[in-house]
Amino acid sequence: MRLRALLETDALGLRLLGGEDELDRTVRGVMTTDLRDPSRYLSGGELVLTGLAWRREPEDSERFVRILAAAGVAGLAAGEAEMASTPDDLVLACARHRMPLFSVDEDVSFASITEHVVRQVSGERAGDLAAVVDRHRRLMTTGPAGGGPEVVLDLLGSDLDLRAWVLSPSGRPIAGSSLAGAGPALPAAVSATLAGEHLAASRTGRRGPHRITAAGATYSLFPIRSSGRDLRETVLSDWLLAVEADAGDWPEERLDLLHGVTQLIAVERDRREAARTVRRRLAQEVLELVQTGAAPAEIAARLRVAAPVLLPGLGTAPHWQIVVARVEWEGGDIPGGPVAQALLEEVLVDPDAIGPDPSDRIAVAHTGDEAVALVPLPSVPPVPSVSSDADAEGAVDVTGLHADALLAAIREPLSRGLADDGRLTLGVSAAVHSAEGLRGALEEARHARRVAAARPGRVCAAGHQELASHVLLLPFVPDDVRRAFTARLLDPLRDYDRRHRAELIPTLEAFLDCDGSWTRCATRLHLHVNTLRYRVGRIEQLTGRDLSRLEDKLDFFLALRMS
Repeated sequence: MRLRALLETDALGLRLLGGEDELDRTVRGVMTTDLRDPSRYLSGGELVLTGLAWRREPEDSERFVRILAAAGVAGLAAGEAEMASTPDDLVLACARHRMPLFSVDEDVSFASITEHVVRQVSGERAGDLAAVVDRHRRLMTTGPAGGGPEVVLDLLGSDLDLRAWVLSPSGRPIAGSSLAGAGPALPAAVSATLAGEHLAASRTGRRGPHRITAAGATYSLFPIRSSGRDLRETVLSDWLLAVEADAGDWPEERLDLLHGVTQLIAVERDRREAARTVRRRLAQEVLELVQTGAAPAEIAARLRVAAPVLLPGLGTAPHWQIVVARVEWEGGDIPGGPVAQALLEEVLVDPDAIGPDPSDRIAVAHTGDEAVALVPLPSVPPVPSVSSDADAEGAVDVTGLHADALLAAIREPLSRGLADDGRLTLGVSAAVHSAEGLRGALEEARHARRVAAARPGRVCAAGHQELASHVLLLPFVPDDVRRAFTARLLDPLRDYDRRHRAELIPTLEAFLDCDGSWTRCATRLHLHVNTLRYRVGRIEQLTGRDLSRLEDKLDFFLALRMS
């Protein structure tokens, strides 16, 4: 808005004292201050409201106005509540520095002026930004993207003072002004929390925006959804727009504007989905060759075709890995293969590659309820981590993906999206350096996924490292045998704990974790050694086992793992 518009509103009680030639200045905000030096709080374009409490002598006016002029302030309005009239020295100082000066009637509060200016400025900015959003929507639907979602998010920041990010379902930042170097990045822990809260709210059917508080700040979460499909088909792959603001008291115009932004970003997401068609087809061809037992030379030839598409500019991939995923919904009415495919395409992306496109370095196929990802490991050390947190022990290094780090990055948010009717299990193979190894890698990944499926929890993963462990055997023990085995060993202890609150089960777990060391176990449990010996004796008495024997220790260990 222009300074001139302030004089046209009688209710503001403003009277011009000087600077008539400067009334076409643009007002970008308003600030009330009585500080002698408010420069640190000024960014330019403000209408400054002051009660003149900073003025102790006439020379103060020159100093104060000089500071405002240097900061690029649009105009100064002085209240008359404390003084009968505006001091002449202030009028003269404003004239010397070409600073428009207004007096404010004592019956008009600064709050009234502030509310009016903010309402006018916000409305104008929203209108300007809405036009830009509409222009970009037309560009993105009829031709090449006009800069992608980053452009619109930068406009939200510059025109509406809103910090915003586009996040994946696991909390990976896909776009945001901070990714371009403007402002601090969104902490990884906050990103994961926002993604989890958004997924949980979406599964309850609540309409966005969803408002939550994380790390002391309030965020409004706007869904970016694929239309016309069951929510369970897209909830694990849809993006979201996170805005650092409370949208609860926003006018309808601003909410409509943000919904328009989400529609614009959805166009970008659909564009990326279409671009994945080639990678999906390559993965499907390689998978079919591997599963049908094709000659290694034929598979190697197909990989040579795939490498430039998956690793543009990086040459060939000396190693490959296989990741197998399965998404299962209760009732079985939603096919799990396409859901798992879209999910792997989101969660296996390198988070250090900025934006949605440069980070696509995998190909995912699906067959039935299973999705299979072909992950190339380029010869550029080190390969970045799949974890959204740079300190998460690097899910990818020179040896490839690690199931435990992958699980740590996605378990919390995705569990919220799976709610109480869905389950995700993943298996990760070792890296192989040739086509001959792909068939074994595929079977290894599938075997690891079955190990993960035997564990409790909505999101579970297992890696090739675990296939040499005793846990390899556990998924293949029949359920009735598992239940009978654990009941025979652990039910007497559980019953005793319920009646006497004796904590025999936690004691048994700690004793085994400490390899039967009385001293270390007593220290861990904060018990006297004699008390620990009493509890272990009670365990042996109730079960008829001897915890000094290796066989009995192993039986207890397996029972705890299977329970």
